[in-house]
Amino acid sequence: MAVVLEKAQDLTYPIVKWAGGKRQLLFDLTKNLPRYFNRYFEPFIGGGALFFELQPDNAYISDVNEELINLYSVIQNDVEALIEDLQKHEVSKKYFLKIREIDRKPAYKKWTNVQKASRFIYLNRTCFNGLYRVNSQGQFNVPFGNYSNPRIVDEHNLYNCSELLKKTQIECKSFTGILDEVRKGDFVYFDPPYVPLTETSSFTSYTKEGFDVDMQFQLREVCDELDAKGVYFLLSNSDTPLINELYSAYTIKKVFASRQINANANARGKITEVLVRNYDE
Repeated sequence: MAVVLEKAQDLTYPIVKWAGGKRQLLFDLTKNLPRYFNRYFEPFIGGGALFFELQPDNAYISDVNEELINLYSVIQNDVEALIEDLQKHEVSKKYFLKIREIDRKPAYKKWTNVQKASRFIYLNRTCFNGLYRVNSQGQFNVPFGNYSNPRIVDEHNLYNCSELLKKTQIECKSFTGILDEVRKGDFVYFDPPYVPLTETSSFTSYTKEGFDVDMQFQLREVCDELDAKGVYFLLSNSDTPLINELYSAYTIKKVFASRQINANANARGKITEVLVRNYDE
């Protein structure tokens, strides 16, 4: 049955803050969705701002970030144990560094999925700017945020998110994995790591592998396959010559967004991004 988009009724919002998150663009995104579609897909789920806004039934979300996918799976299947474990954390730089460094030690391999998901939320809420970044070994390396009262246990929202995720297929897969799942009339939202605006502005360290230009070309090829199958897609990315050229066969709309991830506060501000779609408004 086709989905008719309506405003979600229950207050459900992203569990983690995510670099490049789309909460600020939700108005533009929802304005540019197809009015009717079947199943919802989001293969770069990240913080999932659009997913949690729409609260779709029978959705498919995926990412190559194993820690992130473990978090969503734990919330789906064991949210009460997660809430219990979250209550054990304390807010101090000494404790933060202890929890952050645990993935460098053999003991981390013995941690349960619930403990790893709890660590993920704790670090996200207490690290600098809520940033998720790993080094070449896949180890979390963001400094302490020094916040006075971070909200580590958001119990009501976790329960709401759990109910939504129980209706969702969750996979730790590359974006290409959707090709085995999508059918004509489905809808895919792509929010990949953006093409950097300058040589020094790249921020793709959500996984140790990163996301390079070749993968941007591979993503366009996936979009072409979806279009040929009669699948709707919407893609967001930076407003660069490469992206405008790659998707010149499709509808491209420019939108304004705030630059959030920049060490220099004076360098943050409104920039243009693009929304690419293969369907009419």
